[in-house]
Amino acid sequence: MSQATQVLSISPVVLPAPGRAVELQLRVSAPVTGGELPVLLLSHGHGPSNHLSSLNGYGPLANYFAAHGFVVIQPTHLDSKTLPFRSSDHPDAPLFWRARAEDMQRILDRFEAIERAVPAIAGRVDRGKVAVLGHSMGGHTASVLLGARHRDPRDGSEVSLAEPRIQAGVLLAAPGRGDALSNYAAEHYPFFSTIDFSTMTTPALVVAGDKDGSPHLTTAGAAWHADPYFLSPGPKSLVTLFDAGHGLGGVSGYDAAETTDENLERVAAVQLVTAAYLRSRLYPGDPAWQEAQDALTGGADPLGRIESK
Repeated sequence: MSQATQVLSISPVVLPAPGRAVELQLRVSAPVTGGELPVLLLSHGHGPSNHLSSLNGYGPLANYFAAHGFVVIQPTHLDSKTLPFRSSDHPDAPLFWRARAEDMQRILDRFEAIERAVPAIAGRVDRGKVAVLGHSMGGHTASVLLGARHRDPRDGSEVSLAEPRIQAGVLLAAPGRGDALSNYAAEHYPFFSTIDFSTMTTPALVVAGDKDGSPHLTTAGAAWHADPYFLSPGPKSLVTLFDAGHGLGGVSGYDAAETTDENLERVAAVQLVTAAYLRSRLYPGDPAWQEAQDALTGGADPLGRIESK
């Protein structure tokens, strides 16, 4: 892995978005120096805090990736608590699963406009190296961009939002299979029931906590969050973090009250393995992923286990 460097962060960067309820607001974070920088699209979760579900959340991940050589783009999706649409009568409310993926595609379509709005990164970005990372509902967003498909709950048609410009992804505490939903999830989030991971062919790392039961979403317990690994074709890797809840130690924000398993060592492990995985996927031959696996699982008290296919 590259050495950490100073980071610049600029927000809001506003992209006009015809047909969207509001313009798309972004945060762009990047190392102060360096060129040919890969791009990371970071998708926030749907959690209860007021600002973590926006461009202002996920500092532990955004800052780490930027300090280690990525240009990190964080959109504020339509389900953000900073916007008034969660409780609206929009047919895709409250989670806006389709619009979330479209936000990421819009970012890639309009990257020249982003570079104009953020001159500090102009000419320093390798747009041929793109990855996506998402936590919780953001992990679902990553899964559909990587190829997972749904049936539209309104008419039953298959919806594919696969984005071929994305070369690798990370799913953190992402939703799993549709036949293990809780009654609440089946009623309020019916699109989850039709998820098909068999088409998620892009390489991905799935990270799950073995204490992340998520009873409001599933009857399958913590294993549900590993479904995107087991039900998709390779190449994939799975990191299971020991004693980790849905917050994976606190990835969504610094000192976030909603983190039930706050653990700085666990957050550091997530930072290390996710950045290393993407680095080695985007740059074949880079040893970062193997080194991170050794660091996570080695020693007398490993933080988790890793398997690959």
